[in-house]
Amino acid sequence: MSTNTPSRRRVLGGMAATAATVVGWNVATQTWATAAEAGRGHGGGGVSPVPALDGTLKTSAADLVQFSKDFGNLVSDITPWAVLVPGSVNDIVKMVNFARSNKLKIAANGRSGTGDDLESHSNYGQAAVPGGISIDSRGLSKIVSIGANTAVVEAGVTWHQLTEAALAKGKMPPAMPDYMHLSIGGTISVGGIGGTVGTYGLAVDTIESIDIVTGAGQLLTASPAVRPDLFNAALAGGGQVGIIVRATVRIVPPKERVVVFNLVYNDVATYLADAEKVLAEGRFEVQAGELQRKPDDSGWRYKMELGATYTGTAPAREPLIAGLRDVRSEAVIDDMAFLDYVYRFDAYVEYYKEADYWDQPKPWLSLFLPASKVKQFLQIAEADLTANDLGVGFVLTYPYRTSKLRRPMAVQPNDSVGYLFDLLRFPHPGEPDIAGMLEQNRRLYDKAVALGAKRYLVGAIPRMTPADWKRHFGNRYSDLCNAKRRYDPADILTPGQGFFA
Repeated sequence: MSTNTPSRRRVLGGMAATAATVVGWNVATQTWATAAEAGRGHGGGGVSPVPALDGTLKTSAADLVQFSKDFGNLVSDITPWAVLVPGSVNDIVKMVNFARSNKLKIAANGRSGTGDDLESHSNYGQAAVPGGISIDSRGLSKIVSIGANTAVVEAGVTWHQLTEAALAKGKMPPAMPDYMHLSIGGTISVGGIGGTVGTYGLAVDTIESIDIVTGAGQLLTASPAVRPDLFNAALAGGGQVGIIVRATVRIVPPKERVVVFNLVYNDVATYLADAEKVLAEGRFEVQAGELQRKPDDSGWRYKMELGATYTGTAPAREPLIAGLRDVRSEAVIDDMAFLDYVYRFDAYVEYYKEADYWDQPKPWLSLFLPASKVKQFLQIAEADLTANDLGVGFVLTYPYRTSKLRRPMAVQPNDSVGYLFDLLRFPHPGEPDIAGMLEQNRRLYDKAVALGAKRYLVGAIPRMTPADWKRHFGNRYSDLCNAKRRYDPADILTPGQGFFA
């Protein structure tokens, strides 16, 4: 995939100018101008001066190349013209206004991860801003306060950082992604799903308020009671109305331990019936599930992962799984520290990095399926997918109550119960048919939509058109368009989502 980009001459011209510090944007040549060029009117046009910043505006080739790809490693030609490392929220305000005045695009980039392995978990260019300004969210990484019931954090803080800080005060966030080293601002811009979705909803459902710099260059506070149209359009809205700079997140008392049940099913019908039974009865705080290849590679089977959290005395195990029809001889039950469970994916990530999978292309597909059609879709997926289509990845699929997902832009199927279908591929190094996997994503997406499914905003689906997005958002589309016109009238924010073009 290649996004619309400026010409090679313009990009290289802009990079060459960075041998000296840039002082402004040359409107005529569409390149950065040095002090010398600005002084002699280089290019015959006026130079719009870069505002004084608390942070840094980076324009060197070495800095820009770090933002030339994203986590999915599927897109090309997405190098920005500048990277803002903000030193304050006011820097965001200034640069959004600068971008608007000079008709430049601008978008936040989560740049999360661990150690030196910092990546945007945008999977298909969603956070890309070719020919524009990328905001490195690591510049906003302060935990502002931890209170009795809420924490206030800047957008670049990761869930891991918030969890560690909150635990020191005897609290933790209730709904977290499965991978904890993601920025909070980036996560709540798309939703944020994990194994507690059936209990707490998405991460966005735990957000009490946000501070956001709109595309009109205003720093505003939004909540369900204050500017609710902005609040609802920003959370899970794909960065279309503003740059979230601060969030107030609900926190709860932590659990000390969890009993984890891994139950195996050999057929889809039994798995679905038991999964919905467990959900309806509210037996567990954590409920996840997975579509797996059978050990002899002859087909597919299912695993249900259930977590009973506790502090103090462990719950009796047999009553929790009584009446379930799994292959009990294959059940695996573990009792572990709750934090060990929270960070369970870290071990996978270490393996992926060591075995050279982490930097491979990742054609992921994430869908929300209606429970009434989930069996039909899963049978379609089983017939289409092979072990090689996963590489060393996996397919998550499990139910949740759609009523728990209250933010309107996190659109849901028209059923009381939905299912996550999360095809998280890690193809083998050198996989020759990444393009075929992307086409498979499109094929599965079209079949799912015909059954009433919605997509999660991450993932890689080729050829999404405005008509596709209008169908996706349904009766929420007019609300999104109205908020876009009001809060980003110049259409400068987050072009990589492609909602409108």
